[in-house]
Amino acid sequence: MSSKISGRVSPQPCPHLLDFCYRNGSEPFRALQDCIRVKPPGGRAAIRREPFEVPRCGTCDESSRPRLHACVACAAVFCHAPPLHSHASAHALSVPGHEIAVDVDRAELFCCACRDQVYDRDFDAAVVHAQTITSTTSTSGSTVTQCKATGSQPDNLRKRRRVDYSLWAPNSRENAIIENHSIPLHDATNGSLISSTELPWGLRGLNNLGNTCFMNSVLQALLHTPPLRNYFLSDRHNRYYCQQKNGATLNGSKNSRFCLACDMDAMFSAVFSGDRTPYSPAKFLHSWWQHAANLASYEQQDAHEFFISMLDGIHEKVAKEKRKTHSPGTGDCCIAHRVFSGILRSDVMCMACGFTSTTYDPCLDISLDLEPNQGVSGKSSLAKSNNSCNVEADCMGSSQNCGISTLKGCLERFTRAEKLGSDQKFFCQKCQVRQESLKQMSIRKLPLVSCFHIKRFEHSSIRRMSRKVDRYLQFPFSLDMAPYLSSSILRSRFGNRIFPFDGDEQDACNEVSSEFELFAVVTHTGKLDAGHYVTYLRLSNHWYKCDDAWITRVNESIVLAAQGYMMFYVQKMLYYKASEKQAASWCDVRK
Repeated sequence: MSSKISGRVSPQPCPHLLDFCYRNGSEPFRALQDCIRVKPPGGRAAIRREPFEVPRCGTCDESSRPRLHACVACAAVFCHAPPLHSHASAHALSVPGHEIAVDVDRAELFCCACRDQVYDRDFDAAVVHAQTITSTTSTSGSTVTQCKATGSQPDNLRKRRRVDYSLWAPNSRENAIIENHSIPLHDATNGSLISSTELPWGLRGLNNLGNTCFMNSVLQALLHTPPLRNYFLSDRHNRYYCQQKNGATLNGSKNSRFCLACDMDAMFSAVFSGDRTPYSPAKFLHSWWQHAANLASYEQQDAHEFFISMLDGIHEKVAKEKRKTHSPGTGDCCIAHRVFSGILRSDVMCMACGFTSTTYDPCLDISLDLEPNQGVSGKSSLAKSNNSCNVEADCMGSSQNCGISTLKGCLERFTRAEKLGSDQKFFCQKCQVRQESLKQMSIRKLPLVSCFHIKRFEHSSIRRMSRKVDRYLQFPFSLDMAPYLSSSILRSRFGNRIFPFDGDEQDACNEVSSEFELFAVVTHTGKLDAGHYVTYLRLSNHWYKCDDAWITRVNESIVLAAQGYMMFYVQKMLYYKASEKQAASWCDVRK
């Protein structure tokens, strides 16, 4: 059964989940609150169990399968290891009403009949409630008092005892198990329902090096950015030549300076080598720490801040080597700016005489505010909006943030003319006094890859508090950026007259395609201080969830229900000049 949310048809839910909720209600999911454990370093939820307890499949008694699922109806544990077998699916087929299960290691709902992840509002609320309790009890005085009385410490405050490193060597029994149950590496699918021959090239997990999910999520998006991928895989930046040119040895030296582009080249080589085992980007992390010393720690960082800092590191290195100035946003620069750099136009118009001051600023991404709650036009209508909040919207976001925003609505709000306040009066060069003004933003030049950053973290200096906005955001798979270009904004303001356009304003928008296609979504779950980043990638017309070292195929409905934080769109058709005569050629980048 499909439903419309703000004029858009939402994905069809799982029929087995609907039947389960119809027969049992929300009580089974609410009862799971006491069974969910949240790991404080990354904020990831899992099914609670004793430290010495090892979950095993009730059919084959194996504990090393890619996925173990606990049936919500009977709490029995079964494995799911396609393409070999799926005892979880066999249990669902043999016992009606036992189709819904929970991933033991990840606390995610799974339909054993559909063999896919599913989403439920009540289960998501139970996980959020468990995360809230964990963060509250870790800082409450009652917990500290209780620990002093018992002489112990809670799990999230207990200091880990250092364990001496030692090499592991299998004994005779373990050797026999390895020989009898091993499969070739190219046949392993990490729990996905596809064969190894259908796995996209370069799809490889990244190990978490200690609260580095923010880095892994952005790196997965960059590793599969078509122009960036083609640049490094065509050996346009050879790390060996770069090190030789800068006088550094392959093993490194004290005088050798870090180069994030060289580390990216090494990472591309490793990820696209065909090896499916998770890769550890430790060298890249060390180089980034040298570039951003203020962020060098094992604390959770912001994925957007890492994205901007990393691109700036690549740009600064190339700019110092070439020792010449480049015009930002023109494309005549480093690979980071050639792919992600665009130009924003800002028009400030005097409301007294109509004089307009225009400025241009380069940008690597566009930060967007979420739309206000539906029907809100001021403080007086805030309570009314909260009372009339769409029930279907609540299933997509947190209960404290009602309303639905759309990416197109956020872009329209970004390019909408706004009146500046009285404390921001504009000095008019024509009036020679400060006047009230009207400001409007637009996009003068589109990048090859557009990155949209959603402002989900709010910081108030007056209240001295920070919070996360969990409101759901709808984003399309295909996006037309033509309505937000400077040419379109000026044409809607002045009509088809020619004089308002600055120089090559029309030419700047005609040289690129305004049609974009979504290929990566970085999401954030959890709270502000205890959250987790995950990336969804679109490869070979399928969506894949990249959760650190874990790679699984997911349905489009899972992506649409995700809490988008950064969205990456690539131009459907890339334009380039083949000669000075401006002969045009087109190449499809959707492959």
